[in-house]
Amino acid sequence: MDTILAIVIGGLFAAGFYSLLRRSIVKLVIGIILLSNATNLLIFTASGLTRGRPPLVIEGADALAHPHADPLPQALILTAIVIGFGVLAFVLVLVHRAYQTIETDDMDKIKGIDT
Repeated sequence: MDTILAIVIGGLFAAGFYSLLRRSIVKLVIGIILLSNATNLLIFTASGLTRGRPPLVIEGADALAHPHADPLPQALILTAIVIGFGVLAFVLVLVHRAYQTIETDDMDKIKGIDT
């Protein structure tokens, strides 16, 4: 399972970087989305995939019973998803406003305009 996830994460990173290098600003936004999802999967995979019990301490015990799922990476990923969604909404508004003003999504044409 870890090997399959590593291949998927590598593919997402490669597709994200490829999209970032394109001239269209819409493809740049798609690249940002792919990189965000790849990073979330990387954090989730690096923490270890445990299909165990929930992280609850049994009454009378001093520590968690193994195997247990680690809640910290899950909380970090949930926070990253929310932050990524906020950044994506902001970037989409900026792209829409830039397209309304300049009427193009070509990065080379946008770079040459002084407004």
